[in-house]
Amino acid sequence: MSSIFSKIVAGEIPSYKIAEDEKFYAFLDINPLVEGHTLVIPKKEIDYIFDLEDALLSEMMVFAKKVSKGINAAIPCNRVGIVVLGLDVPHAHIHLIPINSADDINFSRPKLKFTPEEFKSTVEKIQENL
Repeated sequence: MSSIFSKIVAGEIPSYKIAEDEKFYAFLDINPLVEGHTLVIPKKEIDYIFDLEDALLSEMMVFAKKVSKGINAAIPCNRVGIVVLGLDVPHAHIHLIPINSADDINFSRPKLKFTPEEFKSTVEKIQENL
């Protein structure tokens, strides 16, 4: 059975795509903590991030670094935080979250709701800075 993230990569489920290459896909989290909260995933479905082969894990971090620079330039923040939880979806993923304080990465906070137009606007702002 494919994870929801594999279905997103396959185009079976829509997403707000930020960037992709032959190995990785970055898209906005639809239940974000803050504007610009992005998920980076390998296209290959592997449950746990530390089960990725070393080379793939390294490449994923470099891909995430490029995406984070776009987020940092597009969304006012002090930094782009990186979080790996890996509990909700059985597909390795990294959260890239624009932060101004540690509380901005508190996953117990209520998630924000954005309209499709607001999500699209965020995608455009980030992509302009990639």
